[in-house]
Amino acid sequence: MPILSRADTSVVGRWWWSIDRVMLTALILLVGIGYVLALAATPATNLALSDPRTIVMIKQIVYLAIGAFVMLGTSMLDLKQVKLAALGIGIVFLILTAFTLVHGVVIDGGRRWIALPGFTIQPSEFLKPALIIATAWLLAERRRTPGFPGMIVALGLNGLVLLILMRQPDVGSTALVASTFFVQLFLDGLSLYWVGVAVAGFGASGFAAFELISHVHTRVMLFLHPTKDKAYQAITALSAFGNGGLWGRGPGEGQVKHYLPDARADFVFAVAGEEFGLIVCLAIILIFAVIVLRGLARIMRETDLFVALAASGLLVSFGLQAFINMASSLSLIPTKGMTLPFISYGGSAVLAVGLHMGFLLALTRKRNHAERADERRARGSVQDRVA
Repeated sequence: MPILSRADTSVVGRWWWSIDRVMLTALILLVGIGYVLALAATPATNLALSDPRTIVMIKQIVYLAIGAFVMLGTSMLDLKQVKLAALGIGIVFLILTAFTLVHGVVIDGGRRWIALPGFTIQPSEFLKPALIIATAWLLAERRRTPGFPGMIVALGLNGLVLLILMRQPDVGSTALVASTFFVQLFLDGLSLYWVGVAVAGFGASGFAAFELISHVHTRVMLFLHPTKDKAYQAITALSAFGNGGLWGRGPGEGQVKHYLPDARADFVFAVAGEEFGLIVCLAIILIFAVIVLRGLARIMRETDLFVALAASGLLVSFGLQAFINMASSLSLIPTKGMTLPFISYGGSAVLAVGLHMGFLLALTRKRNHAERADERRARGSVQDRVA
């Protein structure tokens, strides 16, 4: 990127001098790693377009390019534009997520996708970041505007989304949305009594899922009592890390991608471990940690409640999703079909995480005194009208 003067008042100029460049660099590194693993996780191909493996590889590279473009474009939005974009995206993808219950495509036992010409889309992936921002706005506006029913609307909205996700069913996304909402409520000042109620509710919900949902029961039991014939994916993924050792077997030399059906998605971290070794795996973990910790450091200095709640929710969702994927690959928790942001294969997943992190970059940008004054005046005028 050409050197931009601090006096440059263009959209790009203002963006460059206000963006968190450390976080942006870490995210671009993740996209680059995703590109490398898109090649590594695809079994050998002759690069002919008639080879389905070539098509898969090209698709992922295109998804990564579009996802990076979405992230950069979204990161240029101001706070008002972030709210409006989240509102529009949230309405559209809430309707589409509900639509999956009626005309969704069933894949791996879940009705979560909508078939479009040439590809499928998972609407709930795009709904998640919009829901986080909408929840933050409702909770913050409740504090700013007396009588505004922000808490009731936030509870109803999140409850509706959780109900739809459970009906699909998508236990992982349900847990992720519920956990993120709980963190936002906690940061908003949830009392210890309700914290205890929420924790008890999480425990009861987990036990109910274990008892009532067959595939959840099976995964937990196989995690507790793994056998080679039934816990094949988890055991094979874990062995890949042992095969890779410290430095890996080398690009393209791994074998796990030939045996695991979800090697390029749910177990892409195992592919990284076998082909590139422990050092690269630790580097990937470090990049995720830098993003989360850098984001938290920005939030600690934030005075706008909406920004703090929205950015915290986006960080929790992003970090928890990465943790679940990597911990599943290492058999630290029961296996769960959740993608590794920017690294796992999947069009909806890559584009949605681009939107997700674009919103986070936009929210954590430095705002000058004039912008902060405009925000205060806007809040004051709304309160005056209410009064």
